[in-house]
Amino acid sequence: MNAMLTPANTAELVEAVRSTPRVIAVGAGTKPRLSAVNAVKLSTAKLSGMVEYEPSEFTFTALAGTPVREIAATLAARGQYLPFDPMWVDAGATLGGTVASGVSGPGRFRFGGLRDFILGVQFVDGAGRLLRLGGKVVKNAAGFDVPKFLVGSVGRFGVLVEITFKVFPQPASRLTLTLDVSDPESAVKILTAAANSRWELDALDGLPDGKSIALRLGGPATALPSLAREILGRWPGRVLSAEDANALWLELRECHWANAAGPLLKIAVSPSAVVTLAQSVSTLSGARMHLSAGGNVAFVSLAAADQVTTLDENLRAQKLSGVTLRGDAPLWLGARTHFKISQAVKAAFDAENRFPGLDD
Repeated sequence: MNAMLTPANTAELVEAVRSTPRVIAVGAGTKPRLSAVNAVKLSTAKLSGMVEYEPSEFTFTALAGTPVREIAATLAARGQYLPFDPMWVDAGATLGGTVASGVSGPGRFRFGGLRDFILGVQFVDGAGRLLRLGGKVVKNAAGFDVPKFLVGSVGRFGVLVEITFKVFPQPASRLTLTLDVSDPESAVKILTAAANSRWELDALDGLPDGKSIALRLGGPATALPSLAREILGRWPGRVLSAEDANALWLELRECHWANAAGPLLKIAVSPSAVVTLAQSVSTLSGARMHLSAGGNVAFVSLAAADQVTTLDENLRAQKLSGVTLRGDAPLWLGARTHFKISQAVKAAFDAENRFPGLDD
């Protein structure tokens, strides 16, 4: 099915869902594999704009089709930001697509992922009901936190309409260092030691070149140089200029380092599994890997689709699971656990199976 529905408002979106037997929401297409299913595409492009913004309360509500770059600009004007570092911002990623994908950037290391900042949602379920769950304030009533459950749901439970987030004040200053590593083993040692240090790093990532680790400090400008000297006194490396640091984090957030043609996957990992995963990736010609969140997330870029089978087998052997964000590959790779709660929520919100299944 190649049809595309483009509702201009909430009422049209509700009607579009009710009148379409099989439908999947799409944003800007920055993670196209997530919606590459046999279903009518429902674009949220016209559902765009900030609905509410309360800088003093550090919260905002925006429509799902709003480009994240517009939200980031609005927040920046008031000295605020989304600390989890949304990805593909320059590529046009929308707020709804960011939530549905559940992908967070380097800032996840210190501040938590996207699900730690979402407060409430309005969405249309499989019965065409317009539901509002959660709230618009940080302190809210207790109960089953469905908004967080929708993070990473890849559009299988409903179509997001509005989303409310909490935000943080921007750090007064930032400083980025890169440290030299010789192999995955030395990288893991540094990642583990740095993660458990007193430095309270903003970000801690293993770079795709396999030879460097990037650390980002945030705080008062007068305090950061002394922290940097302490770090460089322990491991060899260098302090980056502001220009080089911005370019580095931009490359990681936008995945400019990845192969343009091959599949790109996000893999849940832990530092203890990094070495084995790195060895598996190194056997695939042209494949690259970026470690994020202190070695708890890996983004793997394959050079070609014919490498998927080998990677899938390796992930299964290592009991790791991954999701394909773009490229010609199955949506899910590696070990997969089917949680009963996911099936129960699917049945509650989409009893008619209007949206693709959890395995599609």
